[in-house]
Amino acid sequence: MAEPEGGWRITAEQARNVEPDPGRGSALLMRHGTMTLRHYAPRGHDPQKPHRQDELYVVLSGTGTFMRNGKRTPFAPGDVLFAAAGDDHRFEEFSDDFETWVMFYGPEGGE
Repeated sequence: MAEPEGGWRITAEQARNVEPDPGRGSALLMRHGTMTLRHYAPRGHDPQKPHRQDELYVVLSGTGTFMRNGKRTPFAPGDVLFAAAGDDHRFEEFSDDFETWVMFYGPEGGE
């Protein structure tokens, strides 16, 4: 991936204007080594399945519940959430304005 317009800085407004990848539900914004940055804003329900890499979410807006391996945790803007590679996880009961940065990193299978 080429360096994004404006350098290695992505604003929330720019992220909102990138179409999600077909079949993926999130938009690829940046890639460097094993790290990818995506914008994720599901509507209605979150159909996620476990991923092959570790991931961090930084909540941009909205509230709801993050379910990871059967444990439910409330979230709000500014919160950071972690899901290890292979963890069963998804967002539940989230508000209509929910959106998050998601960063995948490390080797397949996690660190």
